[in-house]
Amino acid sequence: MNSLVAGISTLSLARWQFGITTVFHFLFVPLTIGLGLLVAILQTASYRTGDLAYERMTRFFGKLFLVNFAIGVVTGIVQEFQFGMDWSRYSVFVGNIFGAPLAIEGLLAFFMESTFLGIWIFGRGRVSKRVHLASIWLASLGTILSAAFIMAANSWMQHPVGYVIDPTTHQAVMTNFWAVLTNSTFLAAYGHVLFAAFLTGGAFALGVAAYHLRKNHDKVAFGKVARIAIVVTLLSSVGTAFLGDSQAKLLEKQQPMKMAAAEALYNTESGASFSLLTIGDLGDNPIFQIRLPHILSVLATNTWNGKVQGINQLEKKATAEYGAGSYVPLIWLCYWSFRIMVGLGILLVLLGGVGLWLVRKKRLEKSPRFLRFATWMIAAPFIANSFGWIFTEVGRQPWVVYGLLSTSKAVSVISPGYVATSLIGFTAIYTFLAVIEIGLMFRIAKEPPAIETLEESERIPELIY
Repeated sequence: MNSLVAGISTLSLARWQFGITTVFHFLFVPLTIGLGLLVAILQTASYRTGDLAYERMTRFFGKLFLVNFAIGVVTGIVQEFQFGMDWSRYSVFVGNIFGAPLAIEGLLAFFMESTFLGIWIFGRGRVSKRVHLASIWLASLGTILSAAFIMAANSWMQHPVGYVIDPTTHQAVMTNFWAVLTNSTFLAAYGHVLFAAFLTGGAFALGVAAYHLRKNHDKVAFGKVARIAIVVTLLSSVGTAFLGDSQAKLLEKQQPMKMAAAEALYNTESGASFSLLTIGDLGDNPIFQIRLPHILSVLATNTWNGKVQGINQLEKKATAEYGAGSYVPLIWLCYWSFRIMVGLGILLVLLGGVGLWLVRKKRLEKSPRFLRFATWMIAAPFIANSFGWIFTEVGRQPWVVYGLLSTSKAVSVISPGYVATSLIGFTAIYTFLAVIEIGLMFRIAKEPPAIETLEESERIPELIY
């Protein structure tokens, strides 16, 4: 194995491993949060109206939620193991701070969601309808809280607050946990991620419902889901965009190099234009460009001629503050990740807007082009979420904890062969899980639910909800 990885550093392999497993895991997290909320809404509608169509859709999307939740838990466990395996020096440095939100996430949020999810799965017909309804709402709340504590930990890495550096151990020590939970970076990022999760669930449900409407499967029930999902998609896409804009303005103050890399802006400008599209060299000699005058300054500073800092000036400033080295992330990856995320976000706003217009005109079920487009758009939020995380993490480089600990100093001191072995193993296992997950989700999503009588719908399931 060592001969196969000759010339490849432990750092590079560890970064690839963490990147692959993190992006893979994050495919499931937003859908779990979004579907949890959607299932709770559907069951509430069933409880309040007694309409069996809502009951069928609760059970239909509940199965999809459970499959996704299970795979998300399995892949998420690996993430914490990697801190000790590949990033032990990072763990030593931040353990006094990073451990607190992760512990609360496990002891409070995950315990809460798993407990009430168990009641929801096995309690149907055994507990009252009101308790059963409360259990899915509490399970959904648990997923939302779980994301909050994870985001609090990640946001501390982006913008460290409420800490001191121990002069003896040279470790970061928490002095104010409340400062960590009210970190401005956390408040902006968490809202953005939460709305993106609701958007993922809404677009997924809309796409699945659109598929069945095209096939004339249970049009009454899937029509109800489509209408709810359209509202969720529109509201959450607008919320995601609004909070993303607020987050970008905050990044211009806290991590200006990340925003400069996102725009491939090499020199500081006043009244900076926004690069809508660049083909070829992102520097001085592009093949083709579309730029919007002054728009970058408006987005970054809320002023027409606001000053936006450039890569070259920020590099000089960082070198003077932190010493010799390169403080520029991969510009092409930041640039295109940002545009893919934003571009798909705009398409999702259009999806929700056009869908709502069709609902108001009572033409939704009679619009095959829109229904086909909605089905295709199932993939959009997953791609946008992944590239959003890639931009967030790559744009912070070379720091793993911004301004305090570089990525090169956070990796474990181990042989590249060991990391390569685990990288190959994890990739193989995750590929296997992906095949199972996608196969199960497709199989369940494509099979229309059976239309039952009231007595059949209240029957206690033997194995699964």
